[in-house]
Amino acid sequence: MALGDSLTEGVGDPVGSGWRGWAALLALSLAPAETGIEFSNLARSGALAGDLAAEQLPAALALRPDVAAVVVGGNDTLRAGFDIRRTTLELDATLGELSAGGAVLLTACLPDPGTLLRLPQPLARPLARRMRAVNTVVHALSTRHRAVHLHIADFPWSAERRLLSVDRLHPSAEGHHLIARGFHRQLATVGRPLGPAPVAEPAEPPPGLATDLWWMATKGTRWVVDRSTDLLPGLLALAAAEGLARLRGGTGRYDEQMARAAAAALNSLG
Repeated sequence: MALGDSLTEGVGDPVGSGWRGWAALLALSLAPAETGIEFSNLARSGALAGDLAAEQLPAALALRPDVAAVVVGGNDTLRAGFDIRRTTLELDATLGELSAGGAVLLTACLPDPGTLLRLPQPLARPLARRMRAVNTVVHALSTRHRAVHLHIADFPWSAERRLLSVDRLHPSAEGHHLIARGFHRQLATVGRPLGPAPVAEPAEPPPGLATDLWWMATKGTRWVVDRSTDLLPGLLALAAAEGLARLRGGTGRYDEQMARAAAAALNSLG
């Protein structure tokens, strides 16, 4: 069972008229061929941690999964109303109920979207801080609920362009294969019986410059405009406040505040 947002939905790995993605690739390798496996993907583009708890979790619990992938948090950082405490509580509730139902949990920390999109530093810095806070929470909750955790954030997304799709935010087909192999490797280390690992190289070529430019002209501009009405005003305000703080020598204040907020959210769980 896969819960999450567009990353887990499979955006960036097209097959026919839909998406495949790392979760579907991994599902095929979770059991020997003669055993077979049932796979359901509840992930949807744009989902927040609260959407998993309110919408995807009830459907997942009804199917009583043996393995449940819960990968979310990137969209939370891209919203003006980002609240690390709310994200923590919602994610803890989702992991807790799935674990109580007997599911083996799969979680992951995520790369910083500002770095992937190559935003200017004044705008990228607040997003990076939010992503660090979310990843801190995911690390702690993965330990709390005994999840099999994969450090997706450490993969060489920026250094190896072929791992990213044309939008520079989602994995390419090769990137999805890399994630699937990573989870397969992690599951093997905890002694779970598995089938063969996903193949190393997909057949699809990486996007070229012309494809990059076409995506930006037809879809990328709309994405920027959509975020401009929600995220961008808040980011501009944060960037301005940080600029003043730097002039006054208080460069670390915002990082410390976010780190304390993440710690307080985790402490509130008991």
